[in-house]
Amino acid sequence: MKNNFFLTDPYLNIFEKPSKKSAISSQIIFGEKFKVLLKDKGWLKIKTSYDNYVGFIKNPHFIGKFKPTHKVFKLKAKIYKKNNHKKFYLTKNCLTFASQIHIIKKEKSFIEYQKNNWIKLEDIKIITHIEKKFVEIFKLFLNVKYIWGGKSYKGIDCSALVQLFFLYNRKFYPRDSKDQIKYSLSKFKNKKFDKGDLIFWKGHIAVCISAEKLIHAYGPEKKVIIMPIIKTLERIKKTAKLEVKKISSIKI
Repeated sequence: MKNNFFLTDPYLNIFEKPSKKSAISSQIIFGEKFKVLLKDKGWLKIKTSYDNYVGFIKNPHFIGKFKPTHKVFKLKAKIYKKNNHKKFYLTKNCLTFASQIHIIKKEKSFIEYQKNNWIKLEDIKIITHIEKKFVEIFKLFLNVKYIWGGKSYKGIDCSALVQLFFLYNRKFYPRDSKDQIKYSLSKFKNKKFDKGDLIFWKGHIAVCISAEKLIHAYGPEKKVIIMPIIKTLERIKKTAKLEVKKISSIKI
């Protein structure tokens, strides 16, 4: 059996164990490549090809051959279908940011990426597009719900927020903050923070969007939020008893 597959669901939870009562460790999104390690009663134990993340997904839809031509640049790209009168109508589903697609057909302002699944042309960029304006990407997720293991418009955690910037730009970056802190090079320490600085605590990461403000998916606020850097450092030190462990840079 060929062991390289690509997800064709908008997104799926990756569970730590083959049970929906198990903890969600991450998510896999449309177009992501993975390998199957084990099959059991509708569950697949997989390893994602981008970051070698291992976990279990339930009843996935996938294909064996896929060459992406474009990727989603909006927080979510609404999915449309065509009825018998060839009129487009909106469904309840969306593709999330950084989903990779292959254009089958273009029609007016829509593109078909899957049989009778359409999204708007304005929601995508060519697959080779590089977006260095990280603030623009992070602000897409403002007020998105904080969910441990989340990696989509439905909910996201602090490490996924940062990883998605690299995933979109087709650069490797680890999934979990404990691995991100090891992977990221330390920045020369000075008294000031700069735009693009990554701030690491034990189990948490934030990104400076200016010399005064940062953005992060922050559990206590239950959402992605912009906060003053100094006040955030003081709050985390006071409430979680955590000091900054490393400062790095997001530059690619």
